Amino acid sequence: MRILVTNDDGIHAPGLEICEAIARTLSDDVWVIAPETDQSGVAHSLSLNDPLRLRQAGKQRFAVSGTPTDCVIMGLRHVLDRKPDLVLSGVNRGQNVAEDVTYSGTVAAAIEGTILGVPSIAMSQCYGFETRSQPHWDCAETHASGLIKKILAEGIPKNVLVNINFPDCKAPDVKGTSIAVQGQRQQELLRIDERLDGRGNPYYWIAFGRGKSEPGHGTDLEAIAAKRISVTPLRLDLTDEPTLTRYASLF
Repeated sequence: MRILVTNDDGIHAPGLEICEAIARTLSDDVWVIAPETDQSGVAHSLSLNDPLRLRQAGKQRFAVSGTPTDCVIMGLRHVLDRKPDLVLSGVNRGQNVAEDVTYSGTVAAAIEGTILGVPSIAMSQCYGFETRSQPHWDCAETHASGLIKKILAEGIPKNVLVNINFPDCKAPDVKGTSIAVQGQRQQELLRIDERLDGRGNPYYWIAFGRGKSEPGHGTDLEAIAAKRISVTPLRLDLTDEPTLTRYASLF
């Protein structure tokens, strides 16, 4: 089995090393193609107005001056001589649950792999205030291989990707695995942080709020709050069928 490993935190991210280690428990044919720099939050963006640079960073290991989506396309259309059997994206530093999946470059790499016809899995390691500087990477590294084997044995349908989040705890403290739906937070987390530079001119950061909400039952938010691994299958087709049917009568 040939595995393509990528991420959105960049070629030097510790989570990428974890993902590569996970991949090597599954196969000896592992290729790493990751962004040259941190691309967190770029979602499913392409570099259309700038050229891409490709740098070899080791045996079967490359850095791309672009987005996670660019990396998957570069891998499948240029670097590899044949299509991989699996794309593993991550392990992201921080959760990708609820609305996060629409911003996440980690999830986007798995989306691109799915679009190109390769079974794809995104993985993220949650952290909290106390573990922000050093997430419990052992949680993902310990549990991922078994989960991936089970998922691959069952099969990933065409046009579906799998999003896995590991809770903010040590590996032995995981309470189990939940097959969860994508959650939704009950408040706006993003805000604008306005500041002044040395000349008194304003500049702005998009920042995250610190509010709390009650996670919905059966959601990825509920799973990680309970120290459970969340596994969520996501579809490429974003069509809302009930609204589609309702609107059909208008035209």
